Amino acid sequence: MQQHQGSIGIFDSGYGGLTILKEIVHLLPQYNYLYLGDNARSPYGTRSYETVYQYTLQAVNWFFKQGCSLVILACNTASAKALRTIQQNDLPKMGGLHHRVLGVIRPTSEIIGSFTQTGNVGLFATSGTVQSQSYVIEIKKFFPYIQVFQEACPMWVPLIENNEFDNAGADYFIQKHVNQLMAQNSRIDTILLGCTHYPLLKDRIQKYVPANTTILAQGTIVAHSLQNYLQRHPEIAHKCTQESTTHYYTTDNPIEFNQKASIFFGNSIISQSAQLT
Repeated sequence: MQQHQGSIGIFDSGYGGLTILKEIVHLLPQYNYLYLGDNARSPYGTRSYETVYQYTLQAVNWFFKQGCSLVILACNTASAKALRTIQQNDLPKMGGLHHRVLGVIRPTSEIIGSFTQTGNVGLFATSGTVQSQSYVIEIKKFFPYIQVFQEACPMWVPLIENNEFDNAGADYFIQKHVNQLMAQNSRIDTILLGCTHYPLLKDRIQKYVPANTTILAQGTIVAHSLQNYLQRHPEIAHKCTQESTTHYYTTDNPIEFNQKASIFFGNSIISQSAQLT
């Protein structure tokens, strides 16, 4: 029997996906979850499409070998650069009828129109996600009238991962990117945090945006989207084991992963080492 048969796989290039996992477990505590952070090869945000695709495909294969039937790419860069190719080209060769891979961009894009009154939406994301134009393309599918204004924030992830995000030094970089985003269009009334690290900056971002600006983090949105997906796809839901367990893996040093993971997950965790190559 595969080690984690029936677990729902949650993948990220590092730690950020833990903010997604936290909300999923809160909403759907009954399921088994298997988290993998590819910390040894992070960050993904500056890597090429082909590299991100290959790394993500290796991770998806790893989840399937562990016994997962459903995998969520809780990483905006992987969702932007690898998800579509994996869904269209690789899944049919990997038992596509029995396995599913989902991302985090579509669930957010489907509901963004419910939050903006002006039709002007801002996006903070990694350079890779911004360059992919994935949010611009996906949001246009659902809400053609919405204009999306993007701002890449390359310093935000290292600030967070080094636990330097809650001080005055971080405020310089936060205010800088807020100002640059709002300079693109002063009528932006909704800002999407298009990186799973960024929810940790939400309160500080709020200080620098205009009053009544809505800031959206993805965790709750993705959790409710997953709940809806499982209700609509009982053939997948019945493959998901319900024993309320969560296991954590990293491709890097588990001790270091455990130390930093609590910043994102809120609780201490114990991880194990995984090999993808």
